[in-house]
Amino acid sequence: MRVWFGEHVIAQYVAEAPLAARYEQAMRRRFAGLKVTNDLLGPQQETDI
Repeated sequence: MRVWFGEHVIAQYVAEAPLAARYEQAMRRRFAGLKVTNDLLGPQQETDI
């Protein structure tokens, strides 16, 4: 999860998907005027073989 100010990341949080999604929602409320993204990092289980 990242909070962006223009092209600059001002906050970043890395966790398992459910925790990152919950944190993302909290940051969307706190930083309502800024872009908030939540992207998967690294290989997924299906491609980990």
